[in-house]
Amino acid sequence: MDLIRIGARYTAAAIAAAALLAVPALAQSENQTQGQAVVTVLPDKNAPAPNVAQQDLQVKINGKAATITNWQPLRGENDRLEVVLMLDGGARTSLSTQFGDIKNFINSLPPDAKATLGYMEYGTTRLVSPLTTDRNAVLKGLRISSGIPGQNASAYICLSDLAKHWPSQDRGARRIVVMVSDGVDYYNPRYDPQDPYMEASVTDSVRAGLVIYSIYWQNTGRFDRTWYANNAGQNLLLQVTQATGGNSYWQGMGNPVAFQPYFKDIERRLGNQYEVAFTSPASKAGVESMKVKVNGSKIDAPQQVYVGRSIAGGAM
Repeated sequence: MDLIRIGARYTAAAIAAAALLAVPALAQSENQTQGQAVVTVLPDKNAPAPNVAQQDLQVKINGKAATITNWQPLRGENDRLEVVLMLDGGARTSLSTQFGDIKNFINSLPPDAKATLGYMEYGTTRLVSPLTTDRNAVLKGLRISSGIPGQNASAYICLSDLAKHWPSQDRGARRIVVMVSDGVDYYNPRYDPQDPYMEASVTDSVRAGLVIYSIYWQNTGRFDRTWYANNAGQNLLLQVTQATGGNSYWQGMGNPVAFQPYFKDIERRLGNQYEVAFTSPASKAGVESMKVKVNGSKIDAPQQVYVGRSIAGGAM
């Protein structure tokens, strides 16, 4: 009888211990979040694309190691590319000298890629067409900018508008934006690294899964020709592109002679992008800081990423 009681006692203790262990495990699963991002793994110049495996990758969300759940190159059937080229409605009319390079860039996109043009005007991005594979339909909307100083109101408010009203519902698509702007925020013209409109555009872009590239081109108006405006605009654009995993292009204080070298570099980056999916220990949904490392390769990754609530491997 004593042996039976002792055995029962040990059995009850084992069940209790197992229950106690199960509670933290369940809580840990419920506290996880999940997300995904587009990253660019750059080969050396003129070198073939690197062969990067999932085990070569390290991802940290808010400084804590994340668990990688998927890693795939964005090529062929794994890719649905969407591109919006945003032009500043208040840009100098000499922007028309770059129309040849703009047309070549649109026409050089992969045949299945969808694209459109948008003009930044009065705080909105006015698209000339839906996202489409019809290059002629897109380029028909290419026109000389009005050249009215400050017509965009704020390039960052325009970017937020585009992010909130992205012209497709395909959340699995790779969403690329190329902004042609001087980056000056006319509502907050001084350089402020915490410019509220710039920060809002970053948050909106990250939530929408956008990767932003910027090409500097001066707006009209006396203020935009100053070193002060040049420095402020370029630095604000740089913050946006770094936060979203893109890149910024400029040539000193003046306008570049040609966009072609910039477009070529963007094409190279688009051809070497991957999607990484992960679960993280972040306890709530929202925009979080992100760091990505790849062994033996140079990588451009978003500094911020949106993570969603996850319970037992499922999303909410």
